[in-house]
Amino acid sequence: SRISLFIAISATIITVVIGTTIGIISGNSRGRTDSILSRFMDITLAFPLLLVIIAMSPVLEQRLQAWGLPAGNTSRITTLILVLSIFGWPYLARLIRGQVLSLREREFVEAAISIGSSNRRILWRELLPNLWAPVIVIVSLSLPGYVATESTLSFLGLGLMQPAASWGVMLGDSVRYYRADPTYLFIPGIALVVLVMAFNLVGDA
Repeated sequence: SRISLFIAISATIITVVIGTTIGIISGNSRGRTDSILSRFMDITLAFPLLLVIIAMSPVLEQRLQAWGLPAGNTSRITTLILVLSIFGWPYLARLIRGQVLSLREREFVEAAISIGSSNRRILWRELLPNLWAPVIVIVSLSLPGYVATESTLSFLGLGLMQPAASWGVMLGDSVRYYRADPTYLFIPGIALVVLVMAFNLVGDA
């Protein structure tokens, strides 16, 4: 689980930073800025995530290697983190934008405006602290989703590869051995299901 969780946690952190920042700016802005950011979110959300990741991963991996990143699992881990982050932030940004549209009409924001608070203070001191609940829920959903996506890509041969220890790699290898040793298929599969269910239950709680 170490590499899978490292990829998922890194991608989730980047997703939260980008999604929260763009969502707050979009929700608090009026007119052209909000329209441009909203259309950009719509365009990004329109792409089929898994197909785009499958198509982009080899190209991005080659580009990273051309920039000097070592070939092998190092470049593949970096590629997975970048691709998951690039296409993961619009979901959070859309949710944050909706929350900000609601919060900016609340009394405490109007009070901050009436005493002459700057726009930056309203964004980061008044709105952001009231957005932790949806952010926590998105984190609890993104982490297991990214773990499952990494395992899927590794199973298809587009993610990690031997000798990396990953549930997706193990599931991919188990296809050749499941008749002789079915536990090689069931143990990583059950571990993956338990992890995803655990994060979902934590988020629900």
